[in-house]
Amino acid sequence: MGVWLVDSDVLARSRFAVSPFTETVAAMLVLRGGQAVPGQLTDVAGLRAAFRRRLADDPVAAAFVQAATVPRWLADFLCRPPHENDQDFADELARVRRTPAETLIADLSAGQGGREPPGLRVPDLPERIADVLTWVWEHAVRPGWSRRRAAFEADIVARTRSLSTGGWAAAVNGMRSGLRWLGDGQLQINSYAYPPRDLTAATLLFIPASTRNGWVGWNPPHRYSVIYPCTGLLVPRETAAPAALARLLGPGRAAVLAALSAPMSTTHLVAVTGYGLGSVGNHLKVLLDAGLVRRRRSGRSVLYYRTGLGDGLAGEKR
Repeated sequence: MGVWLVDSDVLARSRFAVSPFTETVAAMLVLRGGQAVPGQLTDVAGLRAAFRRRLADDPVAAAFVQAATVPRWLADFLCRPPHENDQDFADELARVRRTPAETLIADLSAGQGGREPPGLRVPDLPERIADVLTWVWEHAVRPGWSRRRAAFEADIVARTRSLSTGGWAAAVNGMRSGLRWLGDGQLQINSYAYPPRDLTAATLLFIPASTRNGWVGWNPPHRYSVIYPCTGLLVPRETAAPAALARLLGPGRAAVLAALSAPMSTTHLVAVTGYGLGSVGNHLKVLLDAGLVRRRRSGRSVLYYRTGLGDGLAGEKR
């Protein structure tokens, strides 16, 4: 099985991150023909048709997409972890633009058994690939990026809570298929018979994305990443508060408390409960004062989550 060796220093440096580039790659896989997760794209059929037209007009782009998205494999340059100073999609994309064409072709050849894919020998290959990724970002990801970012940040808060209460095993196990914390500094990343990879002196990132299974990435020797599915928060959920809770707290506050089975921002709560922003804010203030919820900042959002007392009142066992 594939195992990464991570010592205590690697774990201390490990962190969760949000990557618009990673989400763009996940969207491209769906446009290529993969199965979308709930809430990932607003118009899968329409976007796929537009993407096919885009590729039909650009044979180099079509050759790139075909070579880069082989089943159960992604080109290495699409999986490289983001840097600490990356602020947006353009920052991550800039690394693709700076990658020499020969390196890109070598990466793409790896998925073809070492054979160079036809149609990619053009002098401006990095720009042509960057243009395809920009198209996916602009048409499929950027219009709903604020919603996605809020969902990812909420997932990170939930994972961080699991880490603080149950350690790495609680935070990692079940994150994606094949990923398990084995203990003794061993992180199983998949079931393939690869030799162990020593991550000493490296930074390990965990990146949520709207994907069914995820993947791993690296830029050795210093940066590695695990991309894992974040699907549950991408679609507004029905939140029915128990009748007794509604009688105790009032229907509005009960609905907000019931919705917070996972961390959410006020904007997300508005979408889920149907109450106005002012009403949600007032309900949250009362719940905060009563010690039923807490809040913390995650990136650009302030996320609210239930305390143990709030879980108990909402009838949820932890």
